[in-house]
Amino acid sequence: MQRDASTSSFTPFCAPAMSYRSFKRALGETNIERKCRLLFGTCLLVLISSSFWWYGTATDKIVYDYLNRFVGKALVNSAMLEAHAKVFHTSISPELAIDEKTNEALVALFRSGEFSWDTIYPENPAGLRQPRDSFEQQIMADWTQFAERMRSTQGFNDDAIEEAFQDPENQLWREGPSPGQNSYVYYQPVYAKEKCVECHASNLLSGDLYLPELKPGDLMTVFRVAMDTKDTEYTQAKNRSLLLALGVLTVFVAMFAMWFIVRYVIVKPLVHLRDVSDAVRRGDVEQRAVIHTGDEFEELGAAFNRMLRQLLRQQDELRSVNGELDDKIDELAQVNMRLFEMNQVKSDFLATVSHELRTPLNSILGFSDLLAKGKSLDEKQRRYAGNIERSGRQLLDMINDILDLAKIESGRMEVRATEFDIGAAVLMQTDLARPLSEKKHIELDCEIAPGLPPIRQDRGKIEQILNNLLSNAIKFTPDGGRIHVSVRRDRRGDLRMSVADTGVGISDSEQVAVFEKFRQGSNVLAGGNAMTREYSGSGLGLSIVRELCRLLGGDVTLESELGKGSEFTVILPWTVAEPNRIESPLAEELRQLAKARSDGPLATPNGAHKMDSVDGA
Repeated sequence: MQRDASTSSFTPFCAPAMSYRSFKRALGETNIERKCRLLFGTCLLVLISSSFWWYGTATDKIVYDYLNRFVGKALVNSAMLEAHAKVFHTSISPELAIDEKTNEALVALFRSGEFSWDTIYPENPAGLRQPRDSFEQQIMADWTQFAERMRSTQGFNDDAIEEAFQDPENQLWREGPSPGQNSYVYYQPVYAKEKCVECHASNLLSGDLYLPELKPGDLMTVFRVAMDTKDTEYTQAKNRSLLLALGVLTVFVAMFAMWFIVRYVIVKPLVHLRDVSDAVRRGDVEQRAVIHTGDEFEELGAAFNRMLRQLLRQQDELRSVNGELDDKIDELAQVNMRLFEMNQVKSDFLATVSHELRTPLNSILGFSDLLAKGKSLDEKQRRYAGNIERSGRQLLDMINDILDLAKIESGRMEVRATEFDIGAAVLMQTDLARPLSEKKHIELDCEIAPGLPPIRQDRGKIEQILNNLLSNAIKFTPDGGRIHVSVRRDRRGDLRMSVADTGVGISDSEQVAVFEKFRQGSNVLAGGNAMTREYSGSGLGLSIVRELCRLLGGDVTLESELGKGSEFTVILPWTVAEPNRIESPLAEELRQLAKARSDGPLATPNGAHKMDSVDGA
């Protein structure tokens, strides 16, 4: 029951969305022929319906406002004529008579029972034929006041009464409330003229027709005519039905005409263009649009043919250019392969030579150490032995750097992840570098964020990264400078290890070059040049730092200003990614070059791409 209630409560909210989707699908996601029929039919239906409704409403207004009023007025005149004829048994005076045919028709209608009439008298002592309701009392009072105003005008006569009836502003008629559903009530006053006074004020008439105090312009009586409007309403209903049928027929004929026009004037050329484009897409490039309508569709077909010819020309040109490009790519791939092979040879050569140099170099270092410790040497000889040992150790460091870089480039560098305390490892490397900084009177401090959890990384490589950065900072920081090491964990959970110094700094143009192999900044000092080797070293320290950072899944950034110092920031993931063997990006790039000869467009026999007729262009 709970599920049903939730479903029913959700239904009103779904209905507008469903109706909108249905409307969008019916109007916006259909073909142009159906769309034109729907839009044109809707607009035509609204236009014709509103037009016919307005016409029917105006016709009803004319019937009620004019026809019924005219019939009521004619019936009043007919009733007066009949009453005078009955009293005097004489012919009607010409000024009161209407044409004989109309009079006979009105009298016949009157006698048929579809109409009835009676009279209402002004207030009289006998109380004869007094108003029956407040509406009749009101119109009697209004028309009595009008009689007084009319008599008070200068030059009042019978013509003034006729003019008053002709003026619509006087409204000497009223429509009363209908007693039934199919009825119409009409009121009209009768004002006394000179001839009326001659008859009704004399003793020629008796009863309620004798009015001794009657004067010209007085309100004699008010005729009340009630008519049955069933025939009129039936005729109106029939006319409405005819209008409705005519409207439906008009909409149907217009929709058929619209369908014919849209089908053969608009849709047919578009369908032809679609068929031609489908044929071209399937490979029949000889197809052309043939439209002879003399209008914009013919221009569209000509433009389509021009576009097709242009596409075919461009396709031929692209096919030729692609062939040449494939040849160039093949040559480039061969050159890249040779470069890759040469790079491999270079790396193997460096690794082999460096490894072979380490054995005699270690012997030189061992014998120089023994020689320096000998007691038979004088001070000068001891100094020479110390120089031999220092030079040997510098050469050994260079060889170790070359071996590390060769391992990284060949992809044989392995990551050995262990959990350790990063703070302790950084403090140990800082303490190892402190004697070198103290020789140059450089202040070396370390800031480690408290509460750091154990990190899972390759400890040896992190220590090598920090050692290279510290050596670089000590080398390029003048006496009395300062080096600051900081370790923290950022918001993303990565390790951020920074080494900032107050050394010579690096210009913006050289900040990218310092990470290249065998490079030092060309303007590390004012007027300096990288080729002069102002500072000793192999120029591989920062390059190894960058490769090791990438190997561990991170990177190194540099912020520096010439003459003010530099700050290197190492960003590493807190947990290094497995597997055990991670290859450097450089090795991956070299393998991609090796694959270029066997993959892609170079595998085609003729060195050219296979293209579809038009889609390939």
